[in-house]
This record gives sequence, structure tokens and C-alpha cells, in this order.
Amino acid sequence: MAGSNRRASTLVIGCGALGRELVELVARDGLEHVEVRCLPASLHNRPEGIPAAVEGLVIAAQGRYERVFVAYGDCGTGGGLDRVLAAHGIERLPGAHCYQAYAGLAAFDRMAEEEPGTFYLTDFLVRSFDRLVVAGLGLDRHPELLPQYFAGYRRVVYLSQRDDPALLAAAARAAERLGLSFECRHTGLGELETSIARLAVVAVAEAA
Repeated sequence: MAGSNRRASTLVIGCGALGRELVELVARDGLEHVEVRCLPASLHNRPEGIPAAVEGLVIAAQGRYERVFVAYGDCGTGGGLDRVLAAHGIERLPGAHCYQAYAGLAAFDRMAEEEPGTFYLTDFLVRSFDRLVVAGLGLDRHPELLPQYFAGYRRVVYLSQRDDPALLAAAARAAERLGLSFECRHTGLGELETSIARLAVVAVAEAA
């Protein structure tokens, strides 16, 4: 939440995987009218639950905020999230997932075309690699399953949000553990930053 006694007029409902970046953007741009609430990143393990979880926060926000923005892609909901948001007239991040939001739709499509067997990492996934990938897939207990899980992959592409040598080294180690080649492509915050900037423009217009 923005650090101010001023009542927030905009609610950003975000995926927990984007939480740190969302909070930093709001604080950096001084968006005192914006409040950020994030749902657990673990919902990606059962994406069918994302639409209902988001709608719960949307309904709770009614009458309390002038607008709501959802910082999710489709995220494996098969259009379920879009149906919920359309019913409430709410916008979300473009694209199917955060990789597209960070890289840009066209750039991500080019990467996917040049090598369909790509496993993508973001800053969040690098920080959470052992918990979400290694332990999440049971590879800490059954390393022999790794070739089965990643048989269709050829490379890891780390879409980095910040220039952090420690994260870069950790991403390279993750690729090595998976037995895949490694590339890093710095994206910054991409559409996430663009979307938050639009909220800032709205705030300026309302204050004028």
C-alpha cells in the first residue's frame, strides 16, 4: 500500500510473482492514490482458482475505489480471468503471462518462434527457483525425474527486471542444474511499468 494517510482511489490487484516490482513502482512514482494487493504466487499451481480469487478482491473493492487494475496475464486460466474482468469492466496486463508483459508481445513471440523449447525465468522465479521449481516438482527428492520434466526444453532465457549480478549468477546456476543452455535478456519492467505509468497520468489529470 502507498505510504500515506490519503485514501487510495485506485486498487491494483497483482500476482504475488509481481508484488515486489509493483510496490517498488508505486513507491518510486509517489503514487499515493494507488494501493497494491497481491494474491499468492502459488495460485499458478492451480490457475483455475485465479479468476475467483481475483473476483473476490474486485467485489470487496466495490464502493471503496474509483478504479481497479489487474496485474495478471491470462496465466493459464483459459480465458476465465478475462470473462470475470469483462463482467466488471476491468483492464488487465496484456498477454498470456508475465513473460509477455515483461518482454513485450512481439519480442516474446520472436523468442518463442526461434526456440519453442525455452524455459523462462524472471527475477521472482530466480529468487524462488529452489522452492517453486526444484521442490515444487519434487526434484529435490527425485532428481531422476528431471529428464522427464525437461525433455522438451533446450534453453533457459532469463528475462531480467534489474541489473543484479547475484541474480544473473543464480539464473545461470539454475540453467546448469536443468542441463540447458543459458541466455539473459534484460527487459526491465516492460508493460508492468507502462501500466503503472498510466495510473500516474490518471492521477495527474484528476488533480488538475
